[in-house]
Amino acid sequence: GLCLLVLRVFIGVHVFLVSCALPDSVVRRFIVRVMCSVLGLLVRQSDPRLREAGARVFIANHVTPFDHNVVSLLTSCNTPALSGAPGFICWSRGFMELGVTGSRAELVDSLKEYSAHQGNPPLLLFPEEAATNGRAGLLRFSSWPFSILDEVQPVALQVRRPLVAVSVADSSWITELLWTFFVPFTVYQVRWMPSVPRRADERSEDFALRVQELLAMELGVVSTRITAADRTEHMKRLRHTARLPLAPGGARPRRPPSLPGGGPEDVRVVAMAQQVKEVLPHVPLEVIRTDLVQTNCVDTTIANLLEGRVPFFPESKESGDLPSPSTSHASGIQGSVAAPSSKPATKQFAKSPVERHLSLQERKRALYDYARR
Repeated sequence: GLCLLVLRVFIGVHVFLVSCALPDSVVRRFIVRVMCSVLGLLVRQSDPRLREAGARVFIANHVTPFDHNVVSLLTSCNTPALSGAPGFICWSRGFMELGVTGSRAELVDSLKEYSAHQGNPPLLLFPEEAATNGRAGLLRFSSWPFSILDEVQPVALQVRRPLVAVSVADSSWITELLWTFFVPFTVYQVRWMPSVPRRADERSEDFALRVQELLAMELGVVSTRITAADRTEHMKRLRHTARLPLAPGGARPRRPPSLPGGGPEDVRVVAMAQQVKEVLPHVPLEVIRTDLVQTNCVDTTIANLLEGRVPFFPESKESGDLPSPSTSHASGIQGSVAAPSSKPATKQFAKSPVERHLSLQERKRALYDYARR
């Protein structure tokens, strides 16, 4: 495997030199395709006649960092560099530098000017803005690629590779390149789809969503609303979880809901836990949070704690700092329940089961009313 990796790196350097030395022509693309076959990059395409000669913008799903290089073997096209420092690395990877470092609006204006010249090759854009394995679903398409022209041609990409998964999560393009050289072969399947024009008075967001749905149907995957930013945030959380210490059993501990940087659901659980804590100050906060994760309801958690369905040890309290739940709110609830004695509520029993049940229901009703207010 190591010898194969070294050999293919050597051949890859020659591919790069040939692609730089020869002008863009059919002969150049043929030579590069033959050398890429030696590297194990096998490119297949559907009926080439489906590729429209007048198409100015190609829209493709993003699978690997080398999708634009593969498509450029089939037809002349340029992909603008959206991230990374400009220079030799950007140029050697086959990206087109526009010199635009500002907002997306400036990028769109520059690409419109580029597409206005008929002599320039078509644009190949990836609205997902992040690579996925392409087997589960498509990331939400950004709308800016659909603001350049009123007609685009979708391109469906599928990549297969033995032994190693395609587009390993959170890996760099260098890692992907080494894995490509290491495995025996990588097969790229390119399918050209009919061009899609913009409808009358159709917004760029709706245009992007419609093309995304068409590509998802062609690939047989789901069209999701997950953005590239959501994917980046998910990878950050996975890296944080990987750095957590292992528990004695070998499993990683679950992140507590109150951990800073939690999602909206974690913040909601913390807010509900504070409401329950105000009603039942003697109950540990961790017990409240654990039950809220299961019930997702303040009233249900209070009922579980009052009726003993959730076992816990009351927090230690000093000289009246934290009164029992039955006495902490008696003064604020007029006419609901009478003030109980100084003994804990769990030790006060009526003479009959009916009276004890009624007393419990009255206390619960009073605590619910206070919690709602």
